[in-house]
Amino acid sequence: MYSTQLPEFSTRSEGAVPVYLVLAEDIGSLAARIGEAGEAWAKAAGFAGGAGKICLVPGEGALAGGLGAVLLGLGPKAKRNRRRFDTGGLPHTLPAGSYRLADELAPEAAEEAALGWLLGSYRFTRYAGEAKAAAQLVVPEGVDARRLEAIAAGEFLTRDLINTPAGDMGPEALEAAFMALAAEHGAQASAVLGDDLLGQNFPMIHAVGRAADEAPRLLDMRWGSEGPTLTLVGKGVCFDTGGLNLKPGASMGLMKKDMGGAATVLGLARMIMALGLKLRLRVLVPAVENAVSGNSFRPQDILPSRKGLTVEINNTDAEGRLVLADALTLAGEDAPDMIISMATLTGAARVAVGDDIAPFFTGNETLASALGEAAARVADPVWRLPFHEPYEARIEPGIADLDNAPKGGMAGATTAALFLRRFVPDGADYTHFDIYGWQPNAQPGRPKGGVGMGARALLDALPKVLNL
Repeated sequence: MYSTQLPEFSTRSEGAVPVYLVLAEDIGSLAARIGEAGEAWAKAAGFAGGAGKICLVPGEGALAGGLGAVLLGLGPKAKRNRRRFDTGGLPHTLPAGSYRLADELAPEAAEEAALGWLLGSYRFTRYAGEAKAAAQLVVPEGVDARRLEAIAAGEFLTRDLINTPAGDMGPEALEAAFMALAAEHGAQASAVLGDDLLGQNFPMIHAVGRAADEAPRLLDMRWGSEGPTLTLVGKGVCFDTGGLNLKPGASMGLMKKDMGGAATVLGLARMIMALGLKLRLRVLVPAVENAVSGNSFRPQDILPSRKGLTVEINNTDAEGRLVLADALTLAGEDAPDMIISMATLTGAARVAVGDDIAPFFTGNETLASALGEAAARVADPVWRLPFHEPYEARIEPGIADLDNAPKGGMAGATTAALFLRRFVPDGADYTHFDIYGWQPNAQPGRPKGGVGMGARALLDALPKVLNL
């Protein structure tokens, strides 16, 4: 399932090269940390502690001729909130080998530095390049290595799935990855395929995916035997042409990532299972390709749904909410303690908060508060948007129960979230994430390409909310 070796810390602490994290304000006190010769070297090299800048200091004595220390600039202290995971730039910049953090850091800072290093070791090499060995970090004292390795491995799975183009990551391949993850952790998994979707009452999943060469399907995984029940639902549109409302070429260019919701819930599920959280987990993924053919669903069609609500199709490019609707209805039939959906759903969400923040909608005030705190703590930014009930009328077209694409272009993320909420039981504890799933420009710990959003914040918040 992985394009690269699983992330892990170094087990070789002896001879590990020290890495110093240097604020710009502290550049004048380097001698106390690396000696006068080291300070002179850094000065001669022009190192001033700028954000992301690296200085390799040669060794002395037994290390003569080799690398003695690494200096990593953090920039000015006043601008530290602009960057996180600075160590993420080191694994593929430094020579292969073993390194250690030389400074005594506060627990949260040490954990962030260690996780940033793991996340930065990712490279997607399935189609080009070699799986070059990354520099490894000795786990800092007091840091839970197993937990961070599980988090990074879940993120690597998400990135791999999103980065793989649709020619190799269609519904069949997504199912294979889903089943492999279930087998890895002893979970039970099943799939409903093709016309069986109609027989088992998933008409909207079938309608969206029926025009593609690979049959649409609903993937279902269950894991755990004790604790509260949590159901994750991820949008698995493996490629989105827009259907008969065909996207322009520029808008279609990144549509291999339209299964980013599925990829993210699978990454989160891997973290949960690897860490053995005491809950009963269910994962549902409607896996389809929104293609163009003679049997494509059409604008103005009215589709039935598993819940019995009818949906007028005013744009075939608003297909993600359709497949999620049937899956959410199934999720609610078990009456789980919590339902969470994740989807690359609307451009409106990107306009609202940009590409770096995962907006979410929830009626659970405790979860909303916990997510806000967790996002700041683990550097996984999220932001709450409202289930604004006065907008409910906008998704009611009159000719059918619901409209999949309200006219006017206003509040698109909120109306999509309200549409989805109609398919969970009244009073259900439901949260929806409208994610982007893509890193447009490389950042420390986040190479350009597919990326998980919201999963680490959820992993941090859920134990507090579900009393695990």
